[in-house]
Amino acid sequence: MMARLRWVALLAAVCLGGAVLVENPIGRLAFASTGGVFLAIALLASGLGILRRHSRLKLQRQVMAIVEHDAAPTFGTDADGAVLFENRAAQERFGRFDGQSFTRATGNLFTNPSAVMFRLQSKAGAVGAAREDVVTRRGHARLSVHRIARGSFLWRLEEMLDRSGGVRGAEAVGLPMLIAEKSGKILYMNDALRRLVGGRPKTLDRIFRQLPLRSGEEAVVSTTSGALRALVAEVEGAGDRREIYLLTASAIGERALGPEEAMFEELPVALARISAGGALRAANRLGRELLGLARDEAPMFTDLVEGLGRPVADWLTDTAAGRGQNRSEVLRATRLGENRFLQISLRRTIDHGTSGILAVLSDATELKTLEAQVVQSQKMQAIGQLAGGVAHDFNNLLTAISGHCDLLLLRHEKDDPDYGDLVQVRQNTNRAASLVRQLLAFSRKQTMTPEVLDLHDVLGDLTHLLNRLVGEKVTLVRSYDDSLAPIRADKRQLEQALMNLIVNARDAMPAGGRIWIETESRELTEDLHRDRAVVPAGDYTVVRVRDEGSGIAPDRLSKIFEPFYTTKRPGEGTGLGLSTAYGIVKQTGGFIFVDSIVGTGTTFSLYFPTHDDSSAPNPGAGQEDPARTPLPELEECLAGGSVILLVEDEAPVRAFASRALRLRGYTVLEAENGEQALEMLSDPELKVDVFVSDVIMPGMDGPTWVREALKKRPKVRVVFVSGYAEDAFSDTQARIPNSVFLPKPFSLSELTATVQGQVH
Repeated sequence: MMARLRWVALLAAVCLGGAVLVENPIGRLAFASTGGVFLAIALLASGLGILRRHSRLKLQRQVMAIVEHDAAPTFGTDADGAVLFENRAAQERFGRFDGQSFTRATGNLFTNPSAVMFRLQSKAGAVGAAREDVVTRRGHARLSVHRIARGSFLWRLEEMLDRSGGVRGAEAVGLPMLIAEKSGKILYMNDALRRLVGGRPKTLDRIFRQLPLRSGEEAVVSTTSGALRALVAEVEGAGDRREIYLLTASAIGERALGPEEAMFEELPVALARISAGGALRAANRLGRELLGLARDEAPMFTDLVEGLGRPVADWLTDTAAGRGQNRSEVLRATRLGENRFLQISLRRTIDHGTSGILAVLSDATELKTLEAQVVQSQKMQAIGQLAGGVAHDFNNLLTAISGHCDLLLLRHEKDDPDYGDLVQVRQNTNRAASLVRQLLAFSRKQTMTPEVLDLHDVLGDLTHLLNRLVGEKVTLVRSYDDSLAPIRADKRQLEQALMNLIVNARDAMPAGGRIWIETESRELTEDLHRDRAVVPAGDYTVVRVRDEGSGIAPDRLSKIFEPFYTTKRPGEGTGLGLSTAYGIVKQTGGFIFVDSIVGTGTTFSLYFPTHDDSSAPNPGAGQEDPARTPLPELEECLAGGSVILLVEDEAPVRAFASRALRLRGYTVLEAENGEQALEMLSDPELKVDVFVSDVIMPGMDGPTWVREALKKRPKVRVVFVSGYAEDAFSDTQARIPNSVFLPKPFSLSELTATVQGQVH
């Protein structure tokens, strides 16, 4: 601006000089007029500049008056970063820097000040203000800048203290420490660490031989005198930054006992010093909090924690002897309840020639809880897989037993002496099949037919049966919510689950009492975390079965849904009631929780997601299950030459099924696997009307060989049979046209009726 003003004044002088030198009156007038205009412009601009400077100085004095007594150091700078003014706090903290660069004033405070200032000033010039948290030698600081006039900026530096009230880490700690980003870039190192490593490396891999670092474990540090082993203690800093402390044996031993004991007390890492014999010598504030200690207590360390594996005393002995220092253990803190766990790392120390142990502690309760959730989930999954596998094999056996029993019954009249024995065999086979269905329900592999249900109707239909179940000593109390939304579930399975819960409640009150059945509509506005499960937010229909019986002990609550787990005496129950209810609710997409107080009673809460589209067609309505239709008369069932290809790897099941179908007049071709079936179908002259195939077989499974066969015989209909549930391959079945499913164990009448339905 001043340069342009000087050029205007120079032009005015030239024009006025020309007016004096030019003799022509007209030329003299022209030069004089032009020079007068330029002179007027120069005088006007000079006056405006004086007013502007006066206004800026006035604004500067006003800002200075405002910030003069601010406790935070405050600077005013021009656009080039030159310091225009400082408040009293800035002068006391940094000295006077009038006219000098603001970068120079703060250059020793944090790293790369030029880049930080340029970034903040550019943003403040655009939007009016900016701020950023920076790591300083004394901890952390917040640097903010405001645009106060054209080309002027106000800078304010707020230095922040640590959580404990003193300066955070840094120089006051005395231990080697650094602050780094998550990426490994080092933002700050204190003098103790700089002296140790002989400089200021920029990344963690220049200091530590192996990454990543793990808090509580040893690391090898590259120092000026060679490799040094040190215990790493890391805490989360502000802004996703890492504060890393190096705990060497000599530093810990001397400083903890010397005049800097306050430093040991306020370290942001939980520490405890233990003698070689296992006695606790000292613990800092965080260590005492984790161990549940008073300040002056010094018990044996083995009295404070309980080992989850080997004895803690053995671990201490090994560490004091220099063995087993490079791993941590998760122990239970005995003074803080049963569910408080600590992750502890031990390091041998030498203090004035005396061997000792340094313990670094961290709270591992959340980690242990998560581990327990994973273990429980894996256990239930493993039990479910085992139950499903056992059920599949049993269904094959029961199919063969019940099928051959049906064949025998065809040859015996009711007055035959053996007829009653055969009926008993079939009835007990059906009882065994019922147990297998409960196993499948627990493993969530039971075949289900979901439909839209009104819980009030379901409970109303069950009323008479439930009253008979509970007997005369027990009273059922009902409390229903009139605004219940419909749910989608298998009615038969849902009734089974509710009956199992009612029977369980009845058995808990041998002297009689009351059982409440309650329903409620509940909206979850956020996820419900309960008993290692997460119920997503949404609308739910809740059913509660509550009793006033003996209750369940806390140590048994986590086991009650496991199959065959029971507290009843032998002969009083199978231990499958609650596991069946659990499996049915889970397979329906719901959740089941239990609350119990010993001596007061137990409450089971069932959460079912509400079904929004109650007008949707019911998949089970209006459709007759061909596997459950009554057996027609023999003369109506004759096949008239229909050919059935039976593929089953279990020989007893194949033998029964082929005999049953031949008795009804069908021509049956047998194959023990899919490969053999395809080989038979390679004959183009062979005519087949229906494929009857097991689903799970060695080699090529049922759906695979059937899809291959249908490429050349697309009109053949299919009956799939399996000891697993239909859900296990429902997607595959949906892609195979004209196919139906028949679960094992099936009777002679069910098999022939299903095949007849496919033939016709």
